[in-house]
Amino acid sequence: MKKDTQETSTTGLQPSLQTVVVTGASSGIGAAIALYLAELGHHVVTVQRSAPNFLGQQGLGVVDFIEADLSHAQGVHNVCERLSQHYEVGYLVNNAGVNRPGNIDTVTADDLDAVWHLNLKAPVALIQAVLPGMRNRGFGRIVNISSRAILGKTERIAYASSKAALVGLTRSLCLEVAAKGITVNTVAPGPVGTALFDNGHPIGSEKRARVIASVPVKRVGLPIDIARAVAFFLSPESSFITGQTLFVCGGVSVSGSGGV
Repeated sequence: MKKDTQETSTTGLQPSLQTVVVTGASSGIGAAIALYLAELGHHVVTVQRSAPNFLGQQGLGVVDFIEADLSHAQGVHNVCERLSQHYEVGYLVNNAGVNRPGNIDTVTADDLDAVWHLNLKAPVALIQAVLPGMRNRGFGRIVNISSRAILGKTERIAYASSKAALVGLTRSLCLEVAAKGITVNTVAPGPVGTALFDNGHPIGSEKRARVIASVPVKRVGLPIDIARAVAFFLSPESSFITGQTLFVCGGVSVSGSGGV
């Protein structure tokens, strides 16, 4: 009987295809993802408006920074051109996103345009830019960052709908590219203690305590929790997994408590 073949790598990713693109990596979850992969020695290309604070840090793999504003169509176009012309991208992490809180009575057309552009249209364009190379090489890993809010949360009409659409993109795209050795998965974080979260939920505040109480594991997540989940989907160990959504939320997606 012929044995199943298995990808192997001391650092978790295929050695010959180590260029990883991470969008929105200047801070928070995106920075944690990019730094974690760079610490493993991979070539990481970050795409956002400002450089990550670990740029130039010793002991990391090669870290490139593409300055770009993905909230505008021209910025997306410029990045797509640069990626397709100058990099052999084996891995793409669509992390950049935006939230404009609002309910059905207050959400505006501008809100929908801005949120859906960055949260869905930009990822689609970036995928289209790197997919030809992945198909030619017969290998690729794409991870889209969604949110637990897709299961329902007040004041998230634009945000939750766009992040739910990202899951739909994942599931449909995976069927189109699986035979080419390309997997597409989604990570959906719950409440994570980023600087943005901490500003809105100060440590020791009643507001933060309410969120923690709503999480079954009784803590908010750490950016590294999300980074490790993403790294798994990029690794050889996940090669038989595609089209899936992994909630990294401390159980909030099961409890239905709302969390964040």
